[in-house]
Amino acid sequence: MMQKFHSEPLNQYRFLVTGGAGFIGSHLVEYLLQHGAKEVVVLDNLATGFKKNITLFNSYPSLNFVDGDIRDASTCQKVCEGIDFVLHQAALGSVPRSINDPQTTNEVNISGFLNMLVAARDQKVKRFVYAASSSTYGDSMELPKREEVIGKPLSPYAITKYVNELYAGVFASTYGTNCIGLRYFNVFGPRQDPKGAYAAVIPLFIQSLIENRSPFINGDGLQTRDFTYIENAVQANIKAVFARPEANSKVYNVAVGDRTSLKSMFETLQKVSGKQVPAIHREGRAGDIKDSLADITLAAQMLGYEPGVRIGEGLKRTFEWFFDQQQFIKA
Repeated sequence: MMQKFHSEPLNQYRFLVTGGAGFIGSHLVEYLLQHGAKEVVVLDNLATGFKKNITLFNSYPSLNFVDGDIRDASTCQKVCEGIDFVLHQAALGSVPRSINDPQTTNEVNISGFLNMLVAARDQKVKRFVYAASSSTYGDSMELPKREEVIGKPLSPYAITKYVNELYAGVFASTYGTNCIGLRYFNVFGPRQDPKGAYAAVIPLFIQSLIENRSPFINGDGLQTRDFTYIENAVQANIKAVFARPEANSKVYNVAVGDRTSLKSMFETLQKVSGKQVPAIHREGRAGDIKDSLADITLAAQMLGYEPGVRIGEGLKRTFEWFFDQQQFIKA
């Protein structure tokens, strides 16, 4: 069981987790169920999430799975009925995906987001916590990244996530909707899908090492990221749900405050795995930034956020989970 990040009893509240069958969403569902939430409603169309991430928790009577799409306004209204808190994780992620298909990315991430905001307003949800993104910083060269200094977006995905912040701000000022945005920085951990054209780098590296294959590193591998273990992202969400009123109508960096190069991260995974499979370098990716590092001061001050898992421990836990899964599949 994950460390406890709340003080109020959860058995008096109903939660909605959109995208709850996905990577981050399923960890939020797990936390809420394990800590006794009155009801956890999961809305997911399984486009990028997996039913297996939810069937893990079928033994909890408080779990309610709805197969539905945030692009359908009536579905959003229905699932928000009687809900106290929304944790909005549903989105089409991936910069490359958005470059290849900007229209679908826009429909899901902007139209779908607006549907959810309207539903949360209409159903009088107490607080709407949503997944924002570090991609919003765009071409800003400032390090570390501070919430109030952003650049021009570098991809359709980045535009959609910035528009989410703008809509949330307008709903807060116009309708009094209590919104908090969390700008995730390269979240990783168990249950992150290593398959598909848009898989994230850490599960790809781990899968390659397990299978004794050389993974690809885009560019020289010296680009840096503020890799953030999933437990830290869960902490930020739970603390945002119960944050004081002064925390409303803001966005917060959710990261560790350290930066690690892809090359260094892969070397750590080699040590963890005990394998020295070499990486293959290839051309850099369109829309990627060179360096990323978060200033987490505001989240610490306003949410009480304090990341407890650094990258070394996070990579170790993640590799062990993937390795155990492989053994389980083969058994």
